[in-house]
Amino acid sequence: MKLKRIDGHFIVHEIEHVLHFEKGFLFTMRELLLRPGASVKEYVTENRSRLVKPIIFIIVTSLIYTLIAHLFHVEKVSSNIGTNISSTELAISNWIHSHYGYANIIMGFFIACWLRIFFRKHDVNFFEILILLCFVMGVGMLFIAVPVLIYGLTGFNLNTLFGVIIFVYLAWAIGQFFDQKSKLSYVKAGVAYILGFSTFSMCAWLLGLGYDAFIKYLH
Repeated sequence: MKLKRIDGHFIVHEIEHVLHFEKGFLFTMRELLLRPGASVKEYVTENRSRLVKPIIFIIVTSLIYTLIAHLFHVEKVSSNIGTNISSTELAISNWIHSHYGYANIIMGFFIACWLRIFFRKHDVNFFEILILLCFVMGVGMLFIAVPVLIYGLTGFNLNTLFGVIIFVYLAWAIGQFFDQKSKLSYVKAGVAYILGFSTFSMCAWLLGLGYDAFIKYLH
């Protein structure tokens, strides 16, 4: 069978395939907004053809955030960082803000470790938790892109508000995945997220201290 040449029609068809509402990006977004935990649970245990592949989903959402961030030069927006920190710590902080998509993926591994501890009695392994996080943190990437867009267009800083929205969404989505009928499930999900974020931040801080100590030792 002879392959058709790649032309404009082919590219448009591929984009339509990705965004197809029945089994594409928009359908996945709808499911993850309305019933995130339940839809991911179905993906893991029953049907893996209805949602976009988790790795593709978080790559696409990270790309969307990155494009918006660079369009409005969010990396140039000054952050509320103290002046009494080392140049290495500042560099790491700036890298995280400028590469939020990559940082979010790395942070997901720390959150997954805590979720594995808090929900160890559930029949869910570490890699299935990573799949869950790819989906829900992908949605979080789109949420955080909204205040960046608003800031770029109007100058209003809504990062704190959307930070709360993202936390509530992630706690709700993760808790629903493990046990949607238990209030404790949502509490544990929220605590695991906070601990994962804190662990990630602490490791980044220790990395900065270690690098500074190494440079001083060389000198």
